[in-house]
Amino acid sequence: MELRPYQEESRKRVQEEWEKGNKRTLLVLPTGTGKTIVFSKIIEDRVKLGERVLVLAHRGELLEQAADKLYKSTGLKTATEKAEQTSLNSFYRVVVGSVQTMQRPKRLEKFSPDFFDTIVIDEAHHCISDGYQRVLKHFENANVLGVTATPDRGDMKNLGSYFDSLAYEYGLAEAIRAKYLSPIKALTIPLKLDLSAVKQQAGDFSTKDLGTALDPYLEQIATEMEKQCKDRKTVVFLPLVKTSQKFRDILNKHGFKAAEVNGESQDREQILTDFENNEYNVLCNSMLLTEGWDCPDVDCVVVLRPTKVRALYSQMVGRGTRLAPGKEELLLLDFLWHTERHELCHPAHLIATDEKVAKKMTENIEEAGTAIDLELAEEQAQKDVVEEREEALAEQLAEMKRRKRKLVDPLQFELSIQASDLTDFVPAFGFQMGPPTDKQLKALEKLGIFPDEIESAGKADMLLERLNKRRDAGLTTPKQIRFLEGRGFNHVGTWQFEHATKLINRIAANCWRIPAGITPAEYQPN
Repeated sequence: MELRPYQEESRKRVQEEWEKGNKRTLLVLPTGTGKTIVFSKIIEDRVKLGERVLVLAHRGELLEQAADKLYKSTGLKTATEKAEQTSLNSFYRVVVGSVQTMQRPKRLEKFSPDFFDTIVIDEAHHCISDGYQRVLKHFENANVLGVTATPDRGDMKNLGSYFDSLAYEYGLAEAIRAKYLSPIKALTIPLKLDLSAVKQQAGDFSTKDLGTALDPYLEQIATEMEKQCKDRKTVVFLPLVKTSQKFRDILNKHGFKAAEVNGESQDREQILTDFENNEYNVLCNSMLLTEGWDCPDVDCVVVLRPTKVRALYSQMVGRGTRLAPGKEELLLLDFLWHTERHELCHPAHLIATDEKVAKKMTENIEEAGTAIDLELAEEQAQKDVVEEREEALAEQLAEMKRRKRKLVDPLQFELSIQASDLTDFVPAFGFQMGPPTDKQLKALEKLGIFPDEIESAGKADMLLERLNKRRDAGLTTPKQIRFLEGRGFNHVGTWQFEHATKLINRIAANCWRIPAGITPAEYQPN
């Protein structure tokens, strides 16, 4: 099986982290980009080295999916460690194990601490829990790979307490641009749902209270769905089984062909098959379909289970991000949840890594009153946030542009290229928190960045990675930014390298004066 470029790169980077001595490393790939295929090929690499590998997950469907993909992509067969099934005395080099089973002391005692050389954790955002940690501590000398989809800063900080490094991250926006995933359009529905009385439980909203809070609005939500997605294939996520069943009945009264599935459904497989075959056009569920289920032609997702956990939100929306013949985009319906807490996940959080940008995106989408492409919304929000930040830092930026030195200040560079994720970077892993290395500082200086104001190795690493990507994309260099912005041009970091070069050559040919007809503050490259 031939891997896509980002899949091959992530496979290589994971191996490099282990070779460097970072025994516990993370791989971040959005839902639908083939994370199971990637870790299958990594497992194949380790088995070729003579290693034993454990794939650890919290749900049976994920174990079955991993075993199936592993066999289809590499030919490797697996033993199973789950309930009464055991891998002991098996000659297979790979074991798929249920964390609920493996964490039991009597089961763990049967394995020597060096039994597994490598452990792969599917849906790694779960791995901070006590059960996972019990298993991981037992095999503490093993290399560990955690695979997850788009964690936010809070998730990453939690994961950073266990993992040593982030081997590779492929963003949702990158996958959409490369046409590996469907474009996403978000539409804010002007229906205010009051969650102010909903309690919190384990860091998120109480599902019991959410179900009660939603009940009065279900008829209105169905009416809005009638306007927006009558001709779409839709998955609806709800907090409770009884709410899900009630909403199914309401949707059917509104002319939809709706079905409902839950963990107790006797005919679950048949309902899912019928939905895939278009016998139904809406599928309601109470958080059952967040992981391990795929139906690529789903082109509308309705999240009626508000959450503060980005990983959970990403999983719900991920049910509709895959490509399918005839599918133009995924429509994501977002409701005006009224709550005194402001940490709720919205469509913006799928691609915005910075909270200020996400907030601005959410405001812009709400004001638009129509379905907005998330990539375009992020681009505009980035500009809005940069403008607000530039106004607040006007004097500081003006001073930076006046400085007589050959290198560009990091803050000026970050605002010039409109990279709020760099400006607001907070180290998450141990190695990121230390000071920049001499090698990093010399590399940044060589590329035109003034290194003295960079406080952490993580920030230096992120800057170097961004500079390499900009070079490959044919964008302006720090030296071009410093030169042109020192002469009054704005946001030179968003220009193409070629355009900046031509303008600098024109200025040089004009005895280093701005050519007639050009007003730097108003100038926009063609």
